[in-house]
Amino acid sequence: MATLFGVLLLIASCGNSSRPTSATDEVEVVDTMELRYAKGFRVRTLANGVRLVDVADPQTDEDRMPVSYHFALVPKDSPIQVPVLEGESASSSRARAGVEASYTPVQVPVSRTIVMTMLQLSNFTALDALDVVRGITGTKNLFNKDVRARVEDGRIVKIGMEGNFDTELILAAQPEVIFISPFKRGGYDAIKETGITLIPHLGYKELHPLGQAEWVKFVGLFLGKEAEADSLFAEIEERYNALKAKTQRGGAAPTVFSGEMHGGNWYAVGGKNALAQLFRDAGADYVIKDDNTGGVNIEFEQLYAQAADADYWRILNSYPGDFSYEALKASEPRNELFRAFREKKVIYCNMKQTPYYELAPMQPDALLADLIAIFHPELMPKDYEPTFYRLLK
Repeated sequence: MATLFGVLLLIASCGNSSRPTSATDEVEVVDTMELRYAKGFRVRTLANGVRLVDVADPQTDEDRMPVSYHFALVPKDSPIQVPVLEGESASSSRARAGVEASYTPVQVPVSRTIVMTMLQLSNFTALDALDVVRGITGTKNLFNKDVRARVEDGRIVKIGMEGNFDTELILAAQPEVIFISPFKRGGYDAIKETGITLIPHLGYKELHPLGQAEWVKFVGLFLGKEAEADSLFAEIEERYNALKAKTQRGGAAPTVFSGEMHGGNWYAVGGKNALAQLFRDAGADYVIKDDNTGGVNIEFEQLYAQAADADYWRILNSYPGDFSYEALKASEPRNELFRAFREKKVIYCNMKQTPYYELAPMQPDALLADLIAIFHPELMPKDYEPTFYRLLK
């Protein structure tokens, strides 16, 4: 490990910040990965083949993530040998070199890892890399038969949920790295003590559907599947933009809102959220116009003031059984006041019946197609069969 840290004396120097930052001016960068939509990571390749990966919050609210993360991906077969001075620790050598915070070395390709979310798992599935996955948090709403079989026979272990991880199972899985979502419920302190490198995967915070999907390139770097990831994303982007072009020809845009009442409040995604962008690309007008990138809990009356006359209402939940307008009214009697309720224009997906989070992150084009088929049915084939969303009956 000292050798790897020695490498970093030549390739990195950056302070904590809320955005991806640069290495020292002395570093010779020979290539920079082209990212068209994702804002949460940057990749540069050095002359010696090492890749510098910077990860930071793709949203602009610095209070959410005041630091960024930096990794140096060193090929496992790399001949690089830059020793630290005899008797000197890696941290001391970095201080001697004037380095405030170094890049964490990771040997690639990774052969064993643990993933924390379905979004992360969707990247591994799309890249045909389930053999690398040795642990997941759980199997709730998991449809993938291959993954379930691996859990049943022990090839993949369930390590517990965020905030209550089983460190013994984690260590037994022998992961080289663990992909995490550091600003959800957390509980990573115990994992940090294992010494295993934690890799933040922030695709869920991207503000464009294609930005979320482009994180497959990030995972591809760790797996040695850069070419496969690039090709896969290019196909997704081409299909998405071809669909989007159909809706950009003018004409009236229907209005839409999203969410439900839970615990006395309505969680409404902001006007700059990826879902809001998806609505716009599908040729609809999202009723919330604020600059919020995530979502906020608001009272029913506040939401109703904006959405009472909206044409459509999008709902994603895990209702036990067949969801209906009767069930929607039973959950909150005032729901029948919405025009979209009265005119039976609720757009619905049940996560207990559809592998939404397993597939949707890597299929934004399918999400877009479903919404276009609802908002502008004349633009889609008459026999179109939706993947995720359909009008509630």
